[in-house]
Amino acid sequence: MKFTKIMVIAFALIGILLVACTPDAAKKPREVFQPDWYGEEIENDVYLFSYGNGENINSNMSETSAKSNAMAEAALGVEAYVKTMMKNFMSEAGVENPEVVSLTEQATKVIANQKFNGTSFTKRKTYVLNNNRYKTFIQVGIPKAAVNKATMDKIKNEEALYNRFRASQSFEELDREIEKY
Repeated sequence: MKFTKIMVIAFALIGILLVACTPDAAKKPREVFQPDWYGEEIENDVYLFSYGNGENINSNMSETSAKSNAMAEAALGVEAYVKTMMKNFMSEAGVENPEVVSLTEQATKVIANQKFNGTSFTKRKTYVLNNNRYKTFIQVGIPKAAVNKATMDKIKNEEALYNRFRASQSFEELDREIEKY
């Protein structure tokens, strides 16, 4: 009886080891750690919400980084300028066994410039990770009125620039017509 229990436990341990050591077990994706409120879509008449996180050895820097990332996400949501460049390079050297060297580079720059008034950091949570680093998650609330005003200001500015352009085109056309006579 005692021998049977020992054998059952031994086989169970061997089974657990075999399952844990299989290559597929190491390849399975793991869920990214974050609070349950982080990134959720919230319907609200007053605020739009944006999220950011930051990690640092210093708790204050972790929080500052999270705030910056949340505000950057909000600004990019309103307006973003994107520039991208990609370079491909391939060369071949040798006659009998040519060596092929291939290189691809890509750089992308995203710029946002936005002004928000009345923002508030509505939720924040800081964790100490196993490596003694701090990880902070932030939710920022931005008044919808501020976003709407910023959007309308951009539209009005673009419209004014377009109207100035059209007026200058009209004057140039008028000058060309006058020169004909």
